[in-house]
Amino acid sequence: MASASPRRRELLSGLDIPFEVKVLPAVCEDYPDTLPKEDVALFIAKEKASAYSVTSDELLITADTVVVVDDEILGKPRDAEEAHAMLRALSGKTHRVISGVCLTTQTEQRAFAVTTNVTFKELSDEEIDYYVTHYSPLDKAGAYGIQEWIGYTAVTGIEGSYFNVVGLPVQRIADELKKMNVVEF
Repeated sequence: MASASPRRRELLSGLDIPFEVKVLPAVCEDYPDTLPKEDVALFIAKEKASAYSVTSDELLITADTVVVVDDEILGKPRDAEEAHAMLRALSGKTHRVISGVCLTTQTEQRAFAVTTNVTFKELSDEEIDYYVTHYSPLDKAGAYGIQEWIGYTAVTGIEGSYFNVVGLPVQRIADELKKMNVVEF
């Protein structure tokens, strides 16, 4: 797996398949401004895959996740101020969490995106301050982790894969790996 995310490592380990983490430094995560918002995560996952070479016995998994609210992409915030702004933008709204995944062997590549709709209650400034101060929102798309305090207190609805929101749509990955005859379970 080509990801430094501890959440992605934890989720992939839940599939009971052996894997190693290999991360290249400074893989580009830029995308064309003209790309539809729904295609950005998949585009970046494919770009990440193209940075690696795969040997005959390897399967490479690359992924990227974006949050889309009001037709705006929220990536990872640069600082606490931007995290506050992102959480204010999510407050009282439904947003989309889109993960792009690319599964690559030497002979085959499968790429797909999974979308989950998440609804937040109206957040007070005090709740946003508490979350940003006590948790680490800077390494998360949209400045939040659904598996943390804010998920317990702010999420009023979810439509789709919970694990996709955490960072990796493992159910879909398991299905695709079976189709590729990479795993048997």
